[in-house]
Amino acid sequence: MTREELKLAALSLPYEPGVYLMKDASDTVIYVGKAKKLKNRVSQYFQDTASHTLKTRRMVASVDHFETIRAASEFEALVLECSLIKHYMPKYNILLKDDKGYPYLRLDLREPYPKITLAGRVADDGAQYFGPYGSRGRSQQVIDTIRTVFKLPNCNKKFPRDIGKERPCLNYQMQRCEGWCRAEKTQEEYRALMQQAALLLSGKHKPLCDRLREEMEAAAERMAFEQAAQLRDRLRAIESLGQRQLVTAGTMADTDVIGWYQTEAKACFAVLHYIGGNLMDKDYEVLTRPEDEQEALSAVVKQYYLSRKAAPKRVLLPFAMEDAAPFAQLLLEQLEKTVRFIVPQRGDNLKLVALANHNAREEAERATTASERLNGTLKLLETMLRLPTYPTRLEAYDISNIAGTDIVASMTVFVDGKPKKSDYKRFKVENLADQDDYASMRQVLCRRFCHYLDGDKGFDERPDALLIDGGTVHAQTVREALSTMDIEIPIFGMVKDNRHRTRALVTPDGAEIGIQATPAVFALIGRIQEETHRFAITYHRTLRSRRVRGSALDEIKGVGEKRRLALLKHFKSISAIRGASEEELRKVVPASTAQAVYAYFHAQEQ
Repeated sequence: MTREELKLAALSLPYEPGVYLMKDASDTVIYVGKAKKLKNRVSQYFQDTASHTLKTRRMVASVDHFETIRAASEFEALVLECSLIKHYMPKYNILLKDDKGYPYLRLDLREPYPKITLAGRVADDGAQYFGPYGSRGRSQQVIDTIRTVFKLPNCNKKFPRDIGKERPCLNYQMQRCEGWCRAEKTQEEYRALMQQAALLLSGKHKPLCDRLREEMEAAAERMAFEQAAQLRDRLRAIESLGQRQLVTAGTMADTDVIGWYQTEAKACFAVLHYIGGNLMDKDYEVLTRPEDEQEALSAVVKQYYLSRKAAPKRVLLPFAMEDAAPFAQLLLEQLEKTVRFIVPQRGDNLKLVALANHNAREEAERATTASERLNGTLKLLETMLRLPTYPTRLEAYDISNIAGTDIVASMTVFVDGKPKKSDYKRFKVENLADQDDYASMRQVLCRRFCHYLDGDKGFDERPDALLIDGGTVHAQTVREALSTMDIEIPIFGMVKDNRHRTRALVTPDGAEIGIQATPAVFALIGRIQEETHRFAITYHRTLRSRRVRGSALDEIKGVGEKRRLALLKHFKSISAIRGASEEELRKVVPASTAQAVYAYFHAQEQ
């Protein structure tokens, strides 16, 4: 379908809630979204595309056709959206890793000799599932801890098949296992320990300790001191571990605190789990930086809790989440649990969110490389300036002069955000007696792009954008100069603040684009402006120094450019030339010139 056909199709949709599926030419679902009113939401994609974010513009450019599914309510649309995103995993939706990243522990007490094993997801098989945990490594650590506390087997023997067939292994000799392969150990004892392990994994730490204490005291009263000692050791081990080691905070937490932070290229979603006011665990997920923080937070929160099939009583958020109310209703239906989503404004809860944000920042910055930072900054610049293409090559220009003398211009080049000094150019402005920055800039840009049109080496690269030191009129002057050559390149003036730092960029039409609120872009433009100014000033000082140094020699008959440079190169300064003898001067220039130079500086003496 053409863009106009897509627009007409969107305008024909009803003012009803539902879900829309954007598809490309191969009929692949590339985006799934929901809407309170399908007509309003879907038609926005195909009308004012200039106001879209870069990601949305790319998605819309890939859309060949779309489908919609009407829903009875906004809540039903939310449920359907979550289901379709999980099913299709669309390219342009913000996606977390699937629930393979959150393993469970499985225990089936119906087996004769049950074992705790890892499971990727919860199955409807009658077994008990504990979790989910943050990673497979964390889950395996919990299994190993349970084995240590209860002295369970860690071998490949099958029970009851291998009971009494061989001598107990080294673990038994080292008192790491009770030796369940021995004939004297009973199935009832083994199952009792596994039931205790299930209580511990369920978070029933205190009731388990109370039960073990009663059994220990009863054994001591019966004078079964060996058994009492074993129960005492197990009780101490469990008390020292407590909930912090074994209970999955994702399941047992009463409060989750969400943190969010974005670098130039990455974003991190962090979750701190609290039980009874104590921090128990942390989860985090690093994502590609999204363009819309609120949309991203809403997407990842929904996927996080639905994939884990567990949620706390309260979730503290760093900022408002879209669809918080219908999502809470969905969790109530699926998990049979009331969850409150809160955005703290003050007090201890706000401090907890600040801590979660700090954790998110650390993980995001750790995951972002230097090249990713630069690449992300340039993508931000592309979005902010609405450039037609990624700004691989940026050229910046500055004029330098003092009282209209030695007017020069600099051209610096930044490729992929880094200075490319081999492409720098310097211009000496010609035929201008007075200081006129606009005329100087016009001359310099015309000369630069005349070389470009002629294909001259060193000028044959076309920039993706031009940055001009100055304001709206400077940018207008450059646009007018390029228009006479039928060249269209985005042009922006670099507007300075009272501290001589670029505070904003301005278009030839006078539209100002603030950059101070985006630190990465502010820093990049600042570096470009400073480098361009430095290069211009350096060239201007060089020319002025040459003019001042060479002025005395220029008045001497027979001293041209080559002989003047030869004298300065040999003697280093005018004062040294003045103090040289005629014989010393003849070593550098012809005898007649040496005589003229000597006579000029010693005329008064003669």
